[in-house]
Amino acid sequence: MLDQMLIGPAPHDRLHVMSFNLRFASNAEPNSWATRRPVMARLLNEELPTVLGTQEGLYGQVKDVALDLPDRYDWIGVGRAGGSHDEFVAIFFDTDRLEPLAFDHHWLSATPNVIGSRTWGNNVIRIVTWVRFADKRTGAQFITVNTHFDHESENARLRSAELIRDQVNAQTLPVVLTGDFNDAAGSPAYKILGLADTWNGHRLTPAFGTFHGYQSPVPDGPRIDWIMTRGATTEAAAINTYVEGSQYPSDHLPVQALVRIT
Repeated sequence: MLDQMLIGPAPHDRLHVMSFNLRFASNAEPNSWATRRPVMARLLNEELPTVLGTQEGLYGQVKDVALDLPDRYDWIGVGRAGGSHDEFVAIFFDTDRLEPLAFDHHWLSATPNVIGSRTWGNNVIRIVTWVRFADKRTGAQFITVNTHFDHESENARLRSAELIRDQVNAQTLPVVLTGDFNDAAGSPAYKILGLADTWNGHRLTPAFGTFHGYQSPVPDGPRIDWIMTRGATTEAAAINTYVEGSQYPSDHLPVQALVRIT
C-alpha cells in the first residue's frame, strides 16, 4: 500500500487526469466487487483526480463509484448496449472545478451513431464517450475523450483509432484522451491517434504493465492503458500500484497525469 498520494488534488491551473479500467462488477471470489469496492474507494479518495475516465463499469458499479467519491463529483456515460445496459466508459469529474458544456457517445463502428453497432470484426460492442468541459478556475475549455478498444480484433482497434483521430481533428479545442486500448504503447493504433503520450513526461513511478490480473505488477510490461493529449503539457505521470494487503482495486493499474491546458 502506498504511504502517500502520487498526485492528489490538482493545484492552480493544472488538471489531474486518471484513466482506470474498473474491471466489471462480479460476485465471484476472489476479487468480487464487494471486496474490491472499499479498496477502490480509498484509492480514488486519496488521489481525487479532476477527471477520471473509467472503463468496464456496469451501471450499478458506476453508481457505487459515484457514491464513494465526494459529493462534488458527477459523471457522464451510457451503457454500450444503450441506456443502462452493459459496460460504460463513464467520465467522472470534479464539479467544483469543471462544468460540462456538451457531451456525446459514439459507437466504434462504421455506423457510430447506431446504438450497439459493431462492424469491424469485434464480437464485443465498443464505445467512446466525450465531454466538452469549461474549467471554472481558468476559463479554458477542453474536450475529454474516454474509450475502450477491442481486445481481440486488431482491425477493430485500427479502425477505432482512425475514427477517434478524425473526431479529434475535427475539434479545435485541446483534447485529453483516456482509455484501455488493449494494445501496447507504440502499436499501429497508438501511432494512428497521433497524440502526445503523457507517459513521456516527468515520471513519478517506474514503468509497469498496466494489466496485471490481480498479480504483482510486471516491471516494464505492456502499457495498454494510456492518457494522451493535444494542446496540453504534461508535468507528471504515474502508474499507480496501490494495493491493500494482497487486494488490488482492479485487474488493471490506474494511470495518472498532471497536465496544464495550453
